[in-house]
Amino acid sequence: MFDLERWQEIFETLSKNKLRTFLTGLSVASGIFILVILLGFSKGIENGVKSQFESDATNRIAIWTGVTTKEYKGLNPGRYIQLKNSSFDGVVNKYDDFLEYRTKDYPIWGANVTYKNETGNYRVRGTLPDNQFIENADIGSGRFINHSDVERSKKVAVIGNKLKTDLFKDEDPINKNLQVYGMNFKVIGVFFDPGGDREEGQVYIPVSTAQKIFNAGENIRNMAFTVKMADNFDEAVIQSNAISEGIEQHLKEMHVVAPDDVSAVRVYNTLEEAEQIYSLIATIRAVFWFVGIGTIIAGIVGVGNIMLIIVKERTKEIGIRKALGALPMSIVGMILQESVFVTMFAGLFGLIFGLGLLELAGPYIQNDFIKYPQVDFNIALTTVFLLVFAGALAGFVPAYRAAMIKPIDALRDE
Repeated sequence: MFDLERWQEIFETLSKNKLRTFLTGLSVASGIFILVILLGFSKGIENGVKSQFESDATNRIAIWTGVTTKEYKGLNPGRYIQLKNSSFDGVVNKYDDFLEYRTKDYPIWGANVTYKNETGNYRVRGTLPDNQFIENADIGSGRFINHSDVERSKKVAVIGNKLKTDLFKDEDPINKNLQVYGMNFKVIGVFFDPGGDREEGQVYIPVSTAQKIFNAGENIRNMAFTVKMADNFDEAVIQSNAISEGIEQHLKEMHVVAPDDVSAVRVYNTLEEAEQIYSLIATIRAVFWFVGIGTIIAGIVGVGNIMLIIVKERTKEIGIRKALGALPMSIVGMILQESVFVTMFAGLFGLIFGLGLLELAGPYIQNDFIKYPQVDFNIALTTVFLLVFAGALAGFVPAYRAAMIKPIDALRDE
């Protein structure tokens, strides 16, 4: 039931101690504000890191080779390990049940690409149809390379949106011919990539076509796979690591490489890296929560101390109230109501100020590691209610102490 006189009394008490009330509220509001900002940046870090993985599939295993650094089975170090179609087929045949998508690549860096009077140097990649999904490429118009293109070694090309803008301007490139080192390729599609201009400045052609026109024979430069994801993330990481290690061992055996030669065959597992990054994010979030809650606790302790002081200052008044018949619960309610009001008002102010600052400044905070800092409103509001509950607990001890004061002792208090 709303008690107007009780609220008038609370406001009168607070107005008599404006500075003390302000500092108490400030400590609580700053605690909530700091927690909101820290949680916002924690989310921003998470968004930033996730965006780094969006350029490729998260469950991706990439394989490329280098030069041997150790003698093995009579073969001298310094040999370049050349991947071939048979290397790719061997991996696929052995691990096919565990693989989702698979591709082999023969890229040419800085190839001369021309359309009419426009020309530029771009990466041309001979690849397989599954590469669209491994690279998370979206087709804006036309289509991607298909198996028929690969089997028949067609001279078709799928170009990135940046290359389309550079060479074709506002013209629709579909079914137009562009030249790669003077050889005509029909454009069959335009793709977009989350990696931005770096990824969209490419030309995809069938790998069989690339091997023929660039005299690569059976050679490939790298290959990539995605593993089928288990329902549990930890299980998926374990399975992905096992497959990565198996592929590495298989290729080393196939190309006669020492098992401990880390330079000759290199396997990169994005899922393992994702697990490490997400674990780091969880640690950062836990630290931010710890700091924020610690700041709030400091504010709550301040509220408790202020309530103790208020009870001390109002000892005679409380004694008179009890002498006039005020019940102990009435005294407890009076002190608790004041404590909860200060905590609630200051907490909501800190929450609104923190959310408003993130809303205004968030869109301008954009870099590789922090993007769109934000806070789940429900979590923030729950935090405020927990704060109010803590404020009530902080005020209960002084309130209970006030309720236990004997009227005769209170009236003697100096």
